[in-house]
Amino acid sequence: MSDYQVLHQTEDEYGPLIVLDDKESRILAFGENDEQSKLLKAAPHIPQHTYVQAMLLVLLYSQPKSAIVLGLGGGGLIHALRHFDAGIKLTAVELRADVIDLAKRYFQLPLSKKLKVINQDATQFLALGDHKRVDIIFTDIYSAEGVDAAQVSESFIAQCAALIKADGYLVLNCWKEHSKNRELLAYLERYFVEVRACLTGSANWVVIAGKTRRDISSSALKHHAQALSNQLDFPLARSLTRFDLWE
Repeated sequence: MSDYQVLHQTEDEYGPLIVLDDKESRILAFGENDEQSKLLKAAPHIPQHTYVQAMLLVLLYSQPKSAIVLGLGGGGLIHALRHFDAGIKLTAVELRADVIDLAKRYFQLPLSKKLKVINQDATQFLALGDHKRVDIIFTDIYSAEGVDAAQVSESFIAQCAALIKADGYLVLNCWKEHSKNRELLAYLERYFVEVRACLTGSANWVVIAGKTRRDISSSALKHHAQALSNQLDFPLARSLTRFDLWE
């Protein structure tokens, strides 16, 4: 990242916080050689990481009116969802207060009455269970070391399921090695009817678990993906090649 200018560098109780800029894009990092979030400044709604693009595959099955995002980062997912539908009620939960501040200062976080940002540990937020049920929960809880272990625990999956509507979805961003985690699959199958997953080019294992089964032909799915790609402003359809039932 030698071509990037350092705009901000501090440290909180959880570790480093670095904001980098190369005139076209901006990066939020939690350590050296880390790229937690990346924003294209001229088009912040276009996800720069393939795992964020894959997480948006859930929009093939759901036209959400409400969603919870666990793990704010630079707000890339918020930008994409807001571009998709400005009317979605979004709640973003972020552990680190400084990350929230940086998302507002450096990453054009689209603040509005439709976005509520909560500074809280996601596990505590879920344990309280006092949020209204939503159509989708997106979970992207990472540190510089990788996926937060809580995100792949049964209690976490169960608490997410309790806050998701009867026809809603849970979207998990995990690592490639989680594709071999049969316990995680068993937890998901305990609370959801259909579990799909996508292996991204960045070696992320993105899981989309639904409470209802959607029988959509592959041709119809491709057609829908093309239409959705036009709406989202990036080629969502390319993620379909690695997207299938997790069995």
